[in-house]
Amino acid sequence: MDALPPEESTGTSDDALMLAWIGGDAGAFETLYHRHRDRLHRFLLRQLRDPGLADEVFQDTWQRVVAAGRDWRPDASFATWLYRIARNRVADHWRARQHRPPAPDDADERTLRVEDPDTPELRMDAFERHRALQQALDGLPAEQREVVLLRLEQELSLEEIGDITGVGRETVKSRLRYAMDKLRAAFAPPGAAAVAAGDSR
Repeated sequence: MDALPPEESTGTSDDALMLAWIGGDAGAFETLYHRHRDRLHRFLLRQLRDPGLADEVFQDTWQRVVAAGRDWRPDASFATWLYRIARNRVADHWRARQHRPPAPDDADERTLRVEDPDTPELRMDAFERHRALQQALDGLPAEQREVVLLRLEQELSLEEIGDITGVGRETVKSRLRYAMDKLRAAFAPPGAAAVAAGDSR
């Protein structure tokens, strides 16, 4: 609840805040941090499936933002730059591990606890929806899962996602389309997939 409203309602863009911070306004950085922290942490949590590890990479990402911030130039948006750093830190983690290990048995429950729902009923409903979505996301190839999270949860443009992932807009669009088709199929009512397959013939 303590996250600040999006930049459109505050009237100050991310890039303007970043330039203000570079110019010595410490409060501008605090505004940027509060504006992006929740969505960035959620992105890392979806990718890493481990709250402790997500916290570690989250902190490391912001440390790198601070360390490199004086060299930032507004040729790319702050959000694009931030998520590129976060993505690189996730990639560094998996390279160090040499592979992506399976998520802990209680990963869904641990991830859900971060959201802290209000009642047992809401908690159970959110848990079931979260588990179904996470299972569907886990079934996607890594590059498709990544673009879905960046597009739907972080609300980045295709161009920004391309800048972050290092591929062209059409490739991003294609990955997103294939991923959404798979997610729709995963949540389709029983028998709907067969009907769709019959209609496509």
